[in-house]
Parts: sequence; C-alpha cells; structure tokens
Amino acid sequence: MVVEETSSLTVAKLKALCILNDLSTTGKKSILVERLVEFGLDRSEIGLSAKKMTKAKPSKQKGSKVVEQESVMSLEDESTLTPEEDDSEEDEAVLQEPEFTEDDFIDAEILDADLIDEPEVEKAAPIPRKSKGDGKPTTLLDIVRRPQVAAVLLTAMMLAAGGWWFINNQLDPFTGDPLKYGDEMKYSISEGELIATEGFLDLVLDNVETEDDICKIRLEYSGMGLTSIAEGGTDELSSQSSMDRLGAVSVRGGQGGDWLAVEATNSFDFDRFTVQRHLRSPIPGSTACSDTFASVSGSSELTSTSWTELREQSSIANQVQWSVTLDDAYQGNVMSYGVGSLFGGLETLAPGLALLSQPVEVKQLFANDLIDNDATGSNLGWDWRVIGIEDIGGDPMWKITATHHDLEAYCLGSASMTLWVGEGSPWVAKQTVDVVISGSDSNRAGCSTTSKLLGDYVLPDGELEIHHTFDRITLKRGVKLLDLGKGYDNRPQANEFKPSSNDLVNWGDSDTHLPDESDKRGYNLEQSIQCLDYFSGEVTGATAALNDDGYIWRAIDERANGVTTWNLSWVASDNTAGWVKFSISGQASEDNCDYIDKGAYDEEISHNRNSIPSVLNLSMMEARLMDNSRFPQLTGTDKFFTTGGDYHPETRIGYLVVVPDSGLNSILNNLVDSSSGATTVDMSREWDSAQWSNHLSLVADASDGRLIGWNLIQGPL
Repeated sequence: MVVEETSSLTVAKLKALCILNDLSTTGKKSILVERLVEFGLDRSEIGLSAKKMTKAKPSKQKGSKVVEQESVMSLEDESTLTPEEDDSEEDEAVLQEPEFTEDDFIDAEILDADLIDEPEVEKAAPIPRKSKGDGKPTTLLDIVRRPQVAAVLLTAMMLAAGGWWFINNQLDPFTGDPLKYGDEMKYSISEGELIATEGFLDLVLDNVETEDDICKIRLEYSGMGLTSIAEGGTDELSSQSSMDRLGAVSVRGGQGGDWLAVEATNSFDFDRFTVQRHLRSPIPGSTACSDTFASVSGSSELTSTSWTELREQSSIANQVQWSVTLDDAYQGNVMSYGVGSLFGGLETLAPGLALLSQPVEVKQLFANDLIDNDATGSNLGWDWRVIGIEDIGGDPMWKITATHHDLEAYCLGSASMTLWVGEGSPWVAKQTVDVVISGSDSNRAGCSTTSKLLGDYVLPDGELEIHHTFDRITLKRGVKLLDLGKGYDNRPQANEFKPSSNDLVNWGDSDTHLPDESDKRGYNLEQSIQCLDYFSGEVTGATAALNDDGYIWRAIDERANGVTTWNLSWVASDNTAGWVKFSISGQASEDNCDYIDKGAYDEEISHNRNSIPSVLNLSMMEARLMDNSRFPQLTGTDKFFTTGGDYHPETRIGYLVVVPDSGLNSILNNLVDSSSGATTVDMSREWDSAQWSNHLSLVADASDGRLIGWNLIQGPL
C-alpha cells in the first residue's frame, strides 16, 4: 500500500513552489507535497528521495497480508507535534529495535509516519531504515537523541509551558486572495477626521453656497462601512450567447456603449458626523484664521460604486451617492465615466491615493508578491514593508506599513497606511490612514527649489489632512472568481462609438468661435454674435480682439421667455482677455440685441490657436447627448432633456477651450500631456421640485463626443 511521503522542505518553501507553478497553497504539508508531485515536479525539487519499488515478501500466515511501513518523523509536520490519537502501541513497537536478517530487508517506497490498521491484516512489523555507518535501523528514539532535534523539542516544550499560543500564531507566507462575485465585508469606521484649509476647502465647499469667509473646515466622523462585489444575475447577460460570464453586470460607458464589468461598491453610514467651521479673523487687514469655530452635528451616508470592464480591466464608470443631515438635509449623485474617484484630481496627481478611502483590496496593492516577514514591495505608488505579526480579533495577522512615495518625492506632503492582513480574505482586516497634503511653504522647508515650484503649480495654498481607522466585523465570501482579463460576446469595438474624422471641425485655424449651428435653441451662436456690431463703444475690446486673430474660448447660452442670453469670454493675440454679456430676441438688429455687461480677466489667458483640437460642433454634441439609445440616463423630469427630445427650458449650454500654458514649468509637463488642448461642452439646469431645490450639471468631451460625467445636488427649498 502507498501513502504520502515526507519532504525535507519547509511548509513555506513548498507553498512558494505552489505559487511559482500557479497551484493552490491551501492544506497541510502532505497535501502540498502530493499536489506538487501530481503537477510533475522533479522529486528532488520537492525535497523527496529517489523512489524505489520492489515486491514485498508475502506473509506465510494464511488469510492475511502484510503492510510494509516505515515510521519517519518530520518536525515541520504539525501532525507530529499534535497527534490526535493515542498510538502508544505503535510507538512502543518502533522503539524496540527488533533484529532483522538481510532477507528481511526489502526495497519499498518510503512512507509517512501514519500507521494503518486494516481489517483482516496482521499488524506489520516496522520496516527498518539503515543509518549511515552502523547498518542498524534508525528509530524514533535515535532521532530524538540528536542534539539539534532535542534542542528544538526542548524549546517547543518551554514555549508550551508559557503558552502554546506562540506556535499557533506563526503565520505561513501567502499571496493576496483574489476577489469573487458576491464577496462582502462589513467594517467599523472610527477616529475619522478631515481637515481642509484655504484652497483645499473646494473639496468640501464646491457644492455648498455660502457668503461666509470660511478658512478652515474640520469633519469628525465614525460609523459603519460595507464593501462588496456584486453578483450579477442572468438578466445582466442578455447580449451574451452563454452564461460563462455570470456574475458580471452590464454598464453604459461614456460613449454610450454597453460593456460587461465587475461592480464594486463601498458604502459608509456615519452615525456621528460633526462639522466645525472656522472664519477669517474679523480684524481689519488680518488674513489669519480664527481659532474659534461654530459646530454642527448630524449624520451622513455615502455610497461609492465603480465598474471595471472585464477584458481590459479599465474603469468604465464611477458613481458617488451621498446625503448629509445637519440643520437641513442635502443629497447628491455624482456620475463620471472613465475618470474620477472620491479623491478627484488628487488621484490623477498621485495614482493609488484612492486606496485610502476604503479597506484595501489585498490583491490590488500586493499583486502576486509573497507576504512574509520583512517582505517589501512597491505598487500603485505605495512602498510597503511587512514588519511583524499582531493579533487582530483573536486571529494572527501580518502587520504592514505603506507610504506613498510620489507625494514625498515631489514634496507635496505625506500619506501612510498601516494594514493588518490575513490569509483567506480579499480585503485587509484592519487599516489606519494618515494623510497630510500641503501647499504651504511652511511645510516644505526641506524641499528643493524645483520641488517647491512643482507644488506651487499643482497645489493650492493650505493643507488637507485625512485620518481614520477601518476594522473588519464580518466577512462573507462568494464562490466564483472574477472574470477579469476575459473576453465576451458583443464587446464594443475601440472606434465603434467615436465620431468620424469627417464629423470633426478644425475651427481653431482661423474662426472666431466653435461652430454652433443648432436649431433646437432660441438663437445659436452664429446668429447671436452679430449683435456685437450694434453695441458701438460698449464692447470695443471684444470686437478689436476678434477682428485681430482673437477667438471666443468660453460661451454660455441660457434661454427664458423667448430671449436668449449669451456670456462670451474672448482672448486677444497678446493674451489680454475679457467677457461680454448680452441678449437677443429676434434677428440681430439694434432693437433685438441688448447689451448687459462686460469685464476683463485679471489673470492671463493663453492665446494658442495651434493647440485648439478638432471637435464636434455644438449641434452635433447636443444630438449625441439627446440620443436616448446612447444616453438614456440624461432624459427625464430630473435630467436635461424631455422625453420628446427637447431641452428642459431652464437648461443652459456652453463650451470651454483650454490650451497649454507655455509658462508652466517643465516638471509639470512630465506629469500631464501638454502637447494639445481640450474642448468641453457643459450643460446645467436649476429648478425646484416638491421637496428639493435641484442643481444639475454635465460635462462632455467635444473632441470625441464622450460623456465625462454629471452631478445632481439637492438641498432644502
């Protein structure tokens, strides 16, 4: 009879071999050995001796057979340390060292220590194994008498006397466990704090209207969180010929195509949510921020959902839904396509920063790196090191520190995480986060002049601090691994939804504005710009610029009661810039054109025709966005367009041209592609409903017709 052999390699080395050969690392030592043997590795690689087999001499006793075995002890096999049964008789038999003649020796396969009793079989005598030198078999007693083995056993006994937990708490190295459809982890959020000052207040106040001169906001929060991977049903695969990709979901992309994706959701329920507001000092001439503050407490909920396309594993869409109840209730819904996260532009500046906002996915940060004592690595901008083992919730976990090297290298601040990671979970069991991002010179004293220049270009004045701790409460695992990297039926082609080159116009060569040509709005830009001829001396700067190679880089159209109002921003060839606002109510004439206001821009606006990209005109952009088969999410009572294919009357539309600023430092040009400019089309709408005051906005890329994102904010009436 054949049983498992004992390898001379440690469990850690056997698991490493499994990892190198894409095999599972679960199971005890004998299972790992068997798995590697079946895979076809050479016996010597696995730590096994050469294998010999001959026929065993049968027993003379009628009606019985002999099972030949050898008892071999491995101090690395946990079954030798914690036997489950009382094998005193077998051990005694091994210790007796019976004498054997040469005829009693047979060539047999080396077997493990398990002694097998079979029905109708006589207890077999142990198979002796010759020791080097004296020709006598090596017994268990001989093994224990060896000095090195005795030392190990003595150490184990001493540790057991002080607490057997030490042996039990030794962790095997492992790689991150991959995600599965249906995975779900609940966790607590504690010691949450966000502090924003000066320019960083935009992250907090972008969607809040206030006349107060706020210089610092501090949020304190705690509560519960849930991170999960959706398990899509069969209804998500209506475009597929089979159910092979069951678990994935169907999602609409920024070009309007349907993709199969993995849906990941992270939600926060903050039962403690306190806002502290600091105002600028009232002392005349002072710019200091007051130490006193006003405080209000309430609750908040936030749910972030991302969709990652199966084959290319690229971001298809991101959504953030939020609500805050303080003195009043506010709520919102932000949708972006291919870009965006809770950290917005900071994620573009420092990729990987979004890992701070939720429990880290182990596989995402550590990839296939082996997590072991003193292991180090770098991924997604993070440098990490395993620093030891700590007990978390009664389970031993690897403790890992991680720092974001880009923030430190560019002298923009610091970001660090401490992670506690255990085998069998796709997310970390515990995570602490500490972030300080600073655009203030006082915090960049040790930085080089070059690094300070970069900080001046990419960061506002002030500071942003984020601190919190996540602790796992429950974990539920799914069954099927994600289908990332795999193809599927009816996958959109790369250029399937993009406009053809014939649809694009290169107006930047010599025209004064992006072509409009719309017949869905009161008066398009071609009709309206003729009004400038009737404003005599009021708009001399604008007319002079447009007549001398200048152009309109920003235009906004809004309509009410048959009147269209335009706000046009212009730039001259010498980089001077300004704006003019007027209305039109009929064919351009002195009676139908009304001048409203004008102004100049203090900051320099770059004039650069060569960097204006070829784009779709405004009428083609509105036709794409109104297409209900492409973007059904933009049509409805609370969206931009009516079901009849028209604008809601309060909807504004505009465009923006951005060209590279030749004055930027060359370091910044290494971070972004500044070889060409960009043109976006934007829409906005404000209206009141039964319960809310609503503000809706949208941005799209005019160079390829892609919807970049939209944002709905609802507040009290």
